[in-house]
Formats: sequence, structure tokens, C-alpha cells
Amino acid sequence: MKFAIITHVLHKKQNQEHFAYEPYVREMNLWGEHVDEFILLAPKTLAEINPIEVAYKHPKVKFIEIPAFNITSLKNIIKSIFIVPIIVWRIFSVINKADHIHLRCPGNIGLLGCFVQIFFPNKPKTTKYAGNWDPKSKQPLSYRLQKWMLSNTFLTRNCKVLVYGEWENQSKNIVPFFTASYNESEIVEIQEKNLNNEINFMYVGAFSKGKQPLLSVKAVEKLKSEGFNVKLNMYGFGDEFTTVKEYIVNKSLTNTVFLHGNKSKEDVKQAYKKAHFLLFISKSEGWPKVVAEAMFFGCLPVSSAVSCVPFMLDYGNRGILVESDVNLIVSKIKELVKNQTTYQFKVEEAKKWSQKYTLEKFSNSIQKLLLDE
Repeated sequence: MKFAIITHVLHKKQNQEHFAYEPYVREMNLWGEHVDEFILLAPKTLAEINPIEVAYKHPKVKFIEIPAFNITSLKNIIKSIFIVPIIVWRIFSVINKADHIHLRCPGNIGLLGCFVQIFFPNKPKTTKYAGNWDPKSKQPLSYRLQKWMLSNTFLTRNCKVLVYGEWENQSKNIVPFFTASYNESEIVEIQEKNLNNEINFMYVGAFSKGKQPLLSVKAVEKLKSEGFNVKLNMYGFGDEFTTVKEYIVNKSLTNTVFLHGNKSKEDVKQAYKKAHFLLFISKSEGWPKVVAEAMFFGCLPVSSAVSCVPFMLDYGNRGILVESDVNLIVSKIKELVKNQTTYQFKVEEAKKWSQKYTLEKFSNSIQKLLLDE
């Protein structure tokens, strides 16, 4: 089977191998276990490979480069007028050659793919919608357009649309799905974490305004000011990194908050095992993999109630649901810190739930999708 991936994810090439963001490649490698060839249509960059990027494992990958584009400025809009026809033609050519089409949405390339696939109603397709599928959420017009097109079984035929969470009143092609990070062999016994000594917090993710890393810092800062022995380890990088770093220095938090930048999957995994809480108060998510990963190793999530997070945390039984307010975040954490029994119950419930979603189960689910064509 020739399996075509149409994605906006930036790729890099080194020694004849193609690299991209590790969680995305890890997932695509699982699809690759069940197909003969990858036809990969994506933008490419010459930037250096960093620790959170890995290579595809499939022995047969054909890479077709397309230019990246956006419409965030007048200059880029004018530029896109010339770029889009090239991309559309290449998407058309790839779909025509492939046996199965896999669209990655939401994104500019995914949107174009949504339009082009209309002309191939009999071609088997899957679409991974990695954003927030919540019908009530406020989203950009391009995201809403992609969701509408994918839900429309007249325009999008012979396609299973994989979404995070279970939502009411969906069309028959919408399939609730999940993402996995760890193998069954990585399920280990985690020693009970005592809250009476130092309380260890984690932040994992992009340093972007949408993920609000500074809010996590402020929550830990307030806990410290109230006499709690706390520490926050932060993993990731992005536009807000300098702002967070300056705040830490200005507020004399250098012995409390530690910035690690981008680290390998293994480094972060070991940190989950030691941490009591994950702070992840994001404004928008699809399937927040770091929440599921933290739960896997007994690190209890403190997260905003976006997308399918309430479902993941069983509406508070497997974690703490909060709003973007430092006082409210700190108040809920303090309630749990004072009750080790309740904390441990939530940790165990979180582990049991997350450890059901292993890479083995994920691979089997992918195989079923491809066999059901």
C-alpha cells in the first residue's frame, strides 16, 4: 500500500533520513508498520535538528517538498497567491498516485488537502484532526471550515476523521481516537510520592502565549510565598521563553524554577516519575499528550478544561481542573496537598486510565482502521 501523508509539519533531512517533531513521527511510524511505502508531502527547513525531533523508521519514504505559507500579513497573502497553486497541484498528484490518503489537520496544508480530496471520492482516506474538536469552542475561520468540510459526508467521502474526545451529534465518519506515547513494557511501579516534603511541579510544552507558561511560574511563586516548599522544572522552548526567564530572575526564583529547554523524551519521562504535579493551563488543545504522559507515571495534571481534557481527567477524579487564575489554581492545589489520601487516589486513577493507552493498542487501532477500508 502506498500511504500518502499530507501535512504542514516542517521536516528536516540528514543522511538521507527525514526528521520532524517526535510525537508526530512516533505516530506516523506506527502507521508505517502496516503500509509498504510512505509518500510524504510536507514543507522542509534547513534548520538544525534538535532533541525533540526524530527520523521516520520506514524503509521506503518518498519525500515531496512543498513551500510553507501563511496569511498572517499582506505580504504573505500576496506571496500565497503564487504558492497555493503549486501546492494544490502537488497534492493532486500525490493523491492520484497513492492507495490511501492521510490528511493532517488543522493547518493550511490540511485545508488545501480537504478541498483537493473532494475530487477523489472513491479513494480511501483517514484524517487526523489534532486540534480541538469541541463544537462549542471559539476557533479561527480556517479551522471551522476544515471541521465543516470533514464532517460533510457528501464532500468528504470514504474517509474516517479521527478526533480527540467524544462529542454529541456528529456525522457517521467522525471517529473518537487517542494518541499514545509509551509501550506496555514502560509501565513501572511508581513509589508513592509524599507531599510533606518538597513538592515537585513540572511544565512541559511550547513556551507560547496559548500555553501560558508564565501562569505556571506565578502559581508556584504564590505557593512559595505562602510557605510551601516547592520546585518547578520547565521543559520546552518558544517565543515566551525569554519573558519567563526574565520573570524568574527579577522575582528571585532561580532556586525555585528551573528552565531546561528542549530535552529528549527519555529525560522528560524520568522527570514525570519524580514530579508530584504537572502544571498545564493551556488555552486550546487537541489531545494534550503531556497530560496523558504525566498521568502514565503518576504525575497528577493541573490543567485547564479545554477540548477533551475534562474527559481525560474524568472531570476532576483523575486530576485538577482549573481556570486561568493564579489564586484559584493555588487554592485547588492546596486542598489536595493537605489531603495525601485524596491525592494518592487521584494519582492511581490517573495511572490506570493512561496506562490503557499504550503504543501497542494504538498500533492495533491503526491496523483496524486500514483493514476496514
